[in-house]
Amino acid sequence: MSSADPKTVEARCVRLNAKAENAAAIAPRLERHTLTCGANDLLIEVKAAAVNPSDVKAATGLMPYAVFPRTPGRDYAGVVIGGPAGTIGRKVFGSSGDLGIRRDGTHATHLVVEADAVVDKPKSVSWAEAAGIGVPFVTAMEGFRRAGLPKSGDTVLVFGVNGKVGQAAVQIATWQGARVIGVVRKAEAYEGHSNAPVEVIDSSATDVAARVREVNGGKGADIVFNTVGDPYFQAAHKSLALRGRQILIAAIDRIVQFNILEFYRGQHTYVGIDTLGLPSAATGAVLRDLGPGFASGHLKPFPIKANAIYPLERAKEAYAAVAGSSRDRVILKP
Repeated sequence: MSSADPKTVEARCVRLNAKAENAAAIAPRLERHTLTCGANDLLIEVKAAAVNPSDVKAATGLMPYAVFPRTPGRDYAGVVIGGPAGTIGRKVFGSSGDLGIRRDGTHATHLVVEADAVVDKPKSVSWAEAAGIGVPFVTAMEGFRRAGLPKSGDTVLVFGVNGKVGQAAVQIATWQGARVIGVVRKAEAYEGHSNAPVEVIDSSATDVAARVREVNGGKGADIVFNTVGDPYFQAAHKSLALRGRQILIAAIDRIVQFNILEFYRGQHTYVGIDTLGLPSAATGAVLRDLGPGFASGHLKPFPIKANAIYPLERAKEAYAAVAGSSRDRVILKP
């Protein structure tokens, strides 16, 4: 073993030693842990890691399979410093459904992950931007992969369009040539990148399904990406075209009224997406599908504000920002 290719490293890690009662009670500690790299693993020096709402939810016990103690964090970007021949020095990024939940994650100076989990970082994307791609883009892409990728001529309706998953869905759908209509709960414009104009419907002032049909020649939406869940379930259902598909990724109240007759007469499909069910390698495969979009500029990472970047020592503040529904993409930088 050469010093240029370490198999073990002493990492500084954010640790959650027990479930917190609520987000305000999350008490991360910094600890040193020895990480060991297996034969088919990569040892990564983490340059940046994102904080996701799921990190905060798991810390408060809302994910029953989350283990304690553990290092949280699902998204990362960094440099490979140990691993199989030809991998040393690669600049990579990635995400996972099990990292930071069922096993130690990315909120640390170093990370061990399977070799097929990582994707090469685009040169035009900064470390912090690359770390912020993961969960939102994987959730959006996996939704479209399962529902059928939008194509030119399709109409895609995105509820919660200014959330991070909503913005990722807009980017992917317009990259594929689809028309996108966004839905918000109060009057505001679309905030993210898009490859085509996005009409935005204020659901507090307008009947969403009626407006979709009005602007779409009487036809509903081919795909509805519902990033919010039950508050929009009826409007989403009524907005679907014949053989339309509704993608669901979240819930507030879990139970909804459901018109089975309209569902089967409309030949609809409902697609449930839980990226926590995707292990690292499966997540890597989704990110590889997105690679050409980032390379061509059709997909753009979320802008990262300087005041949304925290050192590991301030992890508690970073988690509090995400728990407080910050619209910024919050990043930890070792």
